[in-house]
Order: sequence, then C-alpha cells, then structure tokens
Amino acid sequence: MASLLLKPAPLSRVNAAAVRSRMFSTSRVFLNEVGAAPVQKKPVGGFRGGIVGFLFGFSLASSYAAYHLLDEFKQASAALQVSVEKLQQSTELVTAHVRRIEAVEKDLKALGNASASKDDISRVRAELKKLYEGLHVEFLDLRTHVWGIQQDVHSLSKKESSSVSV
Repeated sequence: MASLLLKPAPLSRVNAAAVRSRMFSTSRVFLNEVGAAPVQKKPVGGFRGGIVGFLFGFSLASSYAAYHLLDEFKQASAALQVSVEKLQQSTELVTAHVRRIEAVEKDLKALGNASASKDDISRVRAELKKLYEGLHVEFLDLRTHVWGIQQDVHSLSKKESSSVSV
C-alpha cells in the first residue's frame, strides 16, 4: 500500500486541488515515521494565555512594588536614624544646660548663705548710727573742753601780760 502512495498520479484538476491541500497523513515526515502516533500541538488558547500573561504581569508588578517599598523603607530608616541622632544631640545639649543651671543654683545658694540679709544690714546700720552719734557727742565734748582750755589760757595770758615787768 505504501507503494501505491509513492506512485505519482496523473495530474488532473481534481488531483491538482488535492496536491494544493495535501493531507497531513501523506506528508513526507509522516511517511518516514511509520507507526508513530502523530503529536498534535495544543493550541494556546486566549484564556490560558491570558492567565499566564496576567500571572507574569502580576509577578513583575509585585516585584517592582516590593523593590520600591524596600527602597522607601531604607529611606525612612535612614531619616529615622538621622532624627534619633539629632534628638540625642539636643538631649545632650539640654543635659549640659541643666548641669550648668544646677551649678549656678548651687553657687547662688552658697552666696545667699554667705551674704547678709536686709535685717542684718539694718541692724549694722543702726549700730553704725549709734557709734557715729556717740563719736559726734564725744567730739563736741572734746571741742568744748578745748575751748574752755583756750579761754583759760587766754585769760591767764592777759593777766600775766599786765603784771609782767620788763
């Protein structure tokens, strides 16, 4: 039977049409593979291709989104780290200011304990006034005493000048 198939047939109109639309079973590849079942390619349907395309696009978009999310996370972490470092520096500055304020308060308390109060100053002022008034009274007493001595010396000098003979 295979010899009949290989024998060329006279060309006619009917045969010419058959040659143009050659059957799959009469192709050269099929004739070489005698006894093998023909392998049919499954056509890729629109639905199956759509699912594969959707899954490919979704995985590509997901990986792109994950990359950008990771990048934003790194940027946010870096910004947070910078913020924490600035907060630490400002905390150190505030701590230094608090220490200085505590030292100034300690010095002020020591000066407050060492300095005199208003009552102490008014008491010392009153004592100073009493002392000044006492010195003024003594000065006036001394002056009157010296004036009295001057008067006595003056009166004696007048008496002696009249009784002195030369």
